[in-house]
Amino acid sequence: MNSFSRTAVLAAALAVFGLAANTASAQGIVHRGGARKNADGGVTAGSATAARGANGGAVVRGRGVATNGQGGAVAARGSAAKGPNGGTAARGAAVETNGQGQGKSASGGAFQGPNGASGARKSSTQWNDGNATHQGSAQASGKNGSVQTSGSSQRNADGQASGQRNTTATGANGNTYNGETTYQKGQGAQHSATCTNSSGQTIPCKQ
Repeated sequence: MNSFSRTAVLAAALAVFGLAANTASAQGIVHRGGARKNADGGVTAGSATAARGANGGAVVRGRGVATNGQGGAVAARGSAAKGPNGGTAARGAAVETNGQGQGKSASGGAFQGPNGASGARKSSTQWNDGNATHQGSAQASGKNGSVQTSGSSQRNADGQASGQRNTTATGANGNTYNGETTYQKGQGAQHSATCTNSSGQTIPCKQ
């Protein structure tokens, strides 16, 4: 990542995590923001807000953006929260473009529940003169079981498109589902799946 990209990403990150420390023991709302010219010939700006409630819950969020004066820009944002019962969650996203038909983006998030449930997701996209690719994944687990899924898709400038997704889910009783879905423009989608019980024996998949 070049210095131009790091500028905006750090702006958002510092906004979120810096204010979190300042509001660790205070009740109320704090907001900060600012902008300045940068060495790339553009502008760097950022803002952040943090709040803490009387019941112990807290939230902090921030965002930053940087331009290079030539049509390119990078923007990032993030947030985090903690509930009074101990649950936590966080998410963030960033996008970068050169102003000439090329760019990329990424996002992600995660949570932890007070009862032990947890989950996370992430995705990324890149585009270049009409061509684009995307990939993403997610997982979650709790007292009722777990699930993991991942997939990708592609689109060409000539209109061709395809994609696939794989999913695995396990129930509290140990039964497991494994499924795959594929897609090709002009041919439609196809799906296949297998299911097994806790002993590894194949069983019918519920429709």
